[in-house]
Amino acid sequence: MSFDDTAAPTRGAENVRRVVSLVPSLTESVAATVPELLVGATDWCSHPADLDVTRVRGTKNPDLDAIRRLRPDLVLANAEENRAPDIEALRQDGIPVWVTRIETVDEAFGSLERMFREALRVEPPRWLEQARQVWAEPAEVSRSAIIPIWRRPWMVVGRDTFTGDVLRRLGVANLYAGHAERYPRVPLDELVRSAPDLVVLPDEPYAFAPGDGPESFPGLRCALVSGRDLTWYGPSLVAARERLLTALSRS
Repeated sequence: MSFDDTAAPTRGAENVRRVVSLVPSLTESVAATVPELLVGATDWCSHPADLDVTRVRGTKNPDLDAIRRLRPDLVLANAEENRAPDIEALRQDGIPVWVTRIETVDEAFGSLERMFREALRVEPPRWLEQARQVWAEPAEVSRSAIIPIWRRPWMVVGRDTFTGDVLRRLGVANLYAGHAERYPRVPLDELVRSAPDLVVLPDEPYAFAPGDGPESFPGLRCALVSGRDLTWYGPSLVAARERLLTALSRS
């Protein structure tokens, strides 16, 4: 018996051979390490680009019947991205579900290592150690930022998030890190008045682009970044630091 990040007991098959992933980051992680195990993933699992598995709808509305038909030995989920009722419904059907909870870069490394060792029963991949080394030395915090993730209504990254920790390690402090909510709705005029050194605009979940986002923050420096680099924990972490630093330096 193993316990996932939520301390829920997970008794999987001795030999895991069929895995369904409900989290894009975890899908990419498994595909880069033991691709032969993946039999299902969500419509949002976009990496690798040539992933050829059964699609089971979205992270918030997975097709539970389709998952059941795949007869998985294990389903991978995340406490933030997936709904507790869906996870519980699968468990009630006797399907083991391993749930990750990741709010910092260090938690990502520890969680992924445990997922490979205890849930998938394989050795952690080399890329995981490479990513650890890349992110081992955080930069000194010298700038502040707001990180919108949606507009109409405007929403930003708040407290206790992986995204906020990624930026902190790049020397950028999230102005809303002390907010009571993790993803608060904040009026645009309040965001502008907060006068951050930088407005970080990722291309997911909202697809901010040069003509869609920066115009809302006149007089403020805006950095358009890859949402995958900013929010995904997996193989992308190996190169994400350099790509993000490059994008931030252009602003």
